[in-house]
Amino acid sequence: MTLDELKVFVDAAIDERLTRMLGHFELPETSQGDLTWDEIRQLADQHRWTPPPGAKSSQDFLREDRRN
Repeated sequence: MTLDELKVFVDAAIDERLTRMLGHFELPETSQGDLTWDEIRQLADQHRWTPPPGAKSSQDFLREDRRN
């Protein structure tokens, strides 16, 4: 048995076992209404939150937590 044949065998065994344990999953087909990457980036930019000036940074919170 070659290494490639062993990999195929192991993949098939794992797939079979997972299917028995979890059932068969099918991925939904992509719809035409999916967003483009540019639309996703625009939405992310619109929903980005910037802390107010003078607010503690995440590093400050970690330092406080370590001190306590």
